[in-house]
Amino acid sequence: MLRFAIRVRPGASRTAVGGRFGDDALVVAVAARAVDGAANRAVLDALAAAFGVRRAMVEIVAGTSGRTKTVAIEGDRAELERRLEELREAPPRRGQ
Repeated sequence: MLRFAIRVRPGASRTAVGGRFGDDALVVAVAARAVDGAANRAVLDALAAAFGVRRAMVEIVAGTSGRTKTVAIEGDRAELERRLEELREAPPRRGQ
């Protein structure tokens, strides 16, 4: 399992995962607005697609009502860390 910080940009023109906010937060832009949990659901979907895991393996563990959140993803820690670093360094990529 890997835990890390993300910075959510709800209401974006498209869903994309990539880039860095501050020192280490991964940027997750979602088209959904922050209404009735829609943005949080979109964030979970986008992260699952970006990391190549099932949606059930992704969880928001802190910050559900803010733009800065802590998420946990289940899976091979070394592979998840490698993918996280790729996403932080890359320009934003469209979600699935």
